[in-house]
Amino acid sequence: MRNMAAPIDRMGLLLLTLLPVLFSISDAVDRSNFKTCEQSAFCKRQRDVKPGQSPYRALLETLELSDTRLTLQLINDNNKVRLLLELYRLQGNMTRVKINELKPLKPRYEVPDVLVKDPPTEPLSVLNRDENGVVLSLGADSQRLIISARPFRLDIVDGPNVLLSINSRGLLVFEHLRLRKDTKSETDTEQDVEQNVAEKGEGEEEVKEEEDQPGMWEETFKSHSDSKPNGPTSISLDFSFPGVEHVYGIPEHADTLKLKSTEGGDPYRLYNLDVFQYELHNPMALYGAVPVLLSHTTDRTMGVFWLNAAETWVDISSSASVQGGSEKSQTDVRWISESGIIDVFVMLGPRPTDVFSQYASLTGTQSFPPLAALAYHQCRWNYNDQEDVKAVDDGFDEHDIPYDFIWLDIEHTDGKRYFTWDPLKFSQPREMLQNLKDKKRKMVTIVDPHIKVDSGYKIHKEISSKGFYIKNKDGGDYEGWCWPGNAGYPDFTKPEMRAWWASMFAYDQYEGSMENLYTWNDMNEPSVFNGPEVTMHKDALHGVWEHRDVHNLYGFYVQMATAQGLIQRSGGVERPFVLTRAFFAGSQRYGAVWTGDNAAEWGHLKMSIPMCLSLGLVGISFCGADVGGFFKSPNPELLVRWYQAGAYQPFFRAHAHLDTPRREPWLFGPENTALIREAVRQRYTLLPYWYQLFYHAHRTGQPVMRPLWVEYPENAATFAIEDEFLLGKDLLVHPVTDEGSRGVTAHLPGEGEVWYDVHTYKKHQGNQNLYIPVTMNSIPVFQRGGSIISRKERVRRSSLCMQDDPYTLYVAVNAQGTAEGELYIDDGHTFNYEKQQFIHRRLTFAEGELSSSNLSPDSQFSTASWIEKVVFMGVTKPNAATLRTAGGLESALEFEFEPATELLSLRKPGVNAGADWTIQLR
Repeated sequence: MRNMAAPIDRMGLLLLTLLPVLFSISDAVDRSNFKTCEQSAFCKRQRDVKPGQSPYRALLETLELSDTRLTLQLINDNNKVRLLLELYRLQGNMTRVKINELKPLKPRYEVPDVLVKDPPTEPLSVLNRDENGVVLSLGADSQRLIISARPFRLDIVDGPNVLLSINSRGLLVFEHLRLRKDTKSETDTEQDVEQNVAEKGEGEEEVKEEEDQPGMWEETFKSHSDSKPNGPTSISLDFSFPGVEHVYGIPEHADTLKLKSTEGGDPYRLYNLDVFQYELHNPMALYGAVPVLLSHTTDRTMGVFWLNAAETWVDISSSASVQGGSEKSQTDVRWISESGIIDVFVMLGPRPTDVFSQYASLTGTQSFPPLAALAYHQCRWNYNDQEDVKAVDDGFDEHDIPYDFIWLDIEHTDGKRYFTWDPLKFSQPREMLQNLKDKKRKMVTIVDPHIKVDSGYKIHKEISSKGFYIKNKDGGDYEGWCWPGNAGYPDFTKPEMRAWWASMFAYDQYEGSMENLYTWNDMNEPSVFNGPEVTMHKDALHGVWEHRDVHNLYGFYVQMATAQGLIQRSGGVERPFVLTRAFFAGSQRYGAVWTGDNAAEWGHLKMSIPMCLSLGLVGISFCGADVGGFFKSPNPELLVRWYQAGAYQPFFRAHAHLDTPRREPWLFGPENTALIREAVRQRYTLLPYWYQLFYHAHRTGQPVMRPLWVEYPENAATFAIEDEFLLGKDLLVHPVTDEGSRGVTAHLPGEGEVWYDVHTYKKHQGNQNLYIPVTMNSIPVFQRGGSIISRKERVRRSSLCMQDDPYTLYVAVNAQGTAEGELYIDDGHTFNYEKQQFIHRRLTFAEGELSSSNLSPDSQFSTASWIEKVVFMGVTKPNAATLRTAGGLESALEFEFEPATELLSLRKPGVNAGADWTIQLR
């Protein structure tokens, strides 16, 4: 949702005055509303520090080593402030580095709740030690951690190769807590004494006074003032990756998959913001922030997780040096955060799949969504009333287009009071929901975290009476302007607030709700229309912590509480579905995200691919973009192409702005309706495969939608590809993202691999760039030779209507004449899969025999679905095809063979999808 002037009768005069200034309708974001690094005092201070010799040295005599950690003091020789370094060797080939003040004036914020548990450690051992440093074993083969004392530096090496260096450029800067000079009394206070202890060790000379710089103690941006009561608290640390050219991650940005050098421009910014119609190819902050960066070469993939929830900037630079007669590249990454501590997890891979598993062990895996959530969603700001909802619902049936969810935006509420319904337009919500339920469909309503300040509004009264609102710097409830006008902002960092919020989703609290109603959390950056940078003042208070410390966590906590509410209302039985706009590391545990307020432009369609790929690399697989673009109006060609692309992205939702013409799929003429229908139907036929991919993402942390290099890590030609992608490892998709395109060039990876066009069944060799002519009828999609993919080809009006329908197996044979795949089935909506109530089958084809065997002998589940058809690609014509069941019964199968495409179709094997069986081709 979006920063647009709301109807006059809904908003106050002040808001009407503010909004035209803040959010005038234009072709793109007004950059002047958002800070550059130069305008952010701490970023400017840190960036003014240039690479050079670090003032920090390690005091080796303070080293202490236990079974679980190493501690060591660092001292800044310029100001004599001491820091405490903690090092942990973690299970799974990871290293944790923490740096904090040794004795801060007050505690510094350490991010809670993001890690799923305290990461299990492994013993560290000292291999060598002298006056220059310490060498530690990291266990795995020849991996070592080297601590250099003067200047302080960390190097992680594998044999003779340096994998990663920390502070090699001398950019460790830790702004210690201090007393403001103009507030000190002539005699030392107790705090002064503590400060002296913190700033100098016994027997050391007095601290050199540091000059105050602009913005240390207060900062102004436009008309907004930030009081900064704690003064300067920012931190910085540099990481160097020798031999690395390609780095990825740190979403969310509307930019290329491969991260660019930021030299000569702004760093990438991580600060959750409500950005109106964002620009493309820009390092500006957007709605979410995941401080995880991956490096990749043909030899190794690694990751860095910077666990800090404050405003963060990431500088990236690349260089090359001649070593041993050959040029060697290097990428340098510098992290700068406004407050908190340095808490870094180095994930050492070495393969892409290892890094995904390592990160998942820290922050959790993608939540396993209900099957219906993977189907098609229809949304608009706003469907007008219950009659409008019914008309749209009937329109899908009339035009034979399936869908599972219809969405209601903010106008469905009673005056922007969330958990309510407009008494005139949505007077019978249960009747509306029951009508959808009768068709096995569902609804999503928006529930935003800005609460209308209204003494007659139950939600506001309870939050206020319980003291659950965020406070302003003076201790009163923080209030800002958002959709309802004057609004309070619940403090979701409080467990008690989250528990209360969750309780509001109970059926007897959220009046009119039913089990087929799910939730959308928007504007949860949080968005404050009259706040600095359209968000909350940093000196607002969450208990003892300032908002600056926790900002990027706010949306994470909102989605967490909402998901818990949907689980609780069912007694812990049903899986939730919650969409969020703001997110952080770990948000994958609670639902889906989307790429925010995009526009109906070809560039935005194109950019949706690297944006979702970047999210998948850092654990958030359930990603999509508003199909058709939120702002502006797509022409029919763009709309069709967007449906075709969206059908192959994890979250598939059409959405549009209030002021755009209606764009339900049947409003663009019969030909375009047919094209959109076919795109949506392709999604529905593939739901078994999507569901299986999400099951694996939930179990293992591997991304659903992934760049080619993840599966082909040694193929340098794939490293910068962002116009095509893999779904799992077996489907390659190349959307058409250029207007008037008559063809695309797809890279088919893999020496010795074969790929089959899923539309024509034509076989192509891997390791080539293939030009593919295209029409408006389809987009290039290929199935990997050596794979077996399950589909359901009887498409009905919703996924639940297809629950017991039969499967068709597509067996794509590789150059060796073999193939393998899986089939996963459960009830599609409960947590019973955690109780072994599912079917998980292994499908294998070798030496002319296709078999189904049980991957989970302990599981207990039955299905009415059966195997209706088997399609083989890349085989020769058999003389006969015989089915043999587990009971030993044999029967001949009818088949058809097309010599031109080597396509063999077996009809009606008729076996249950959960049974053991074998098909023999002779």
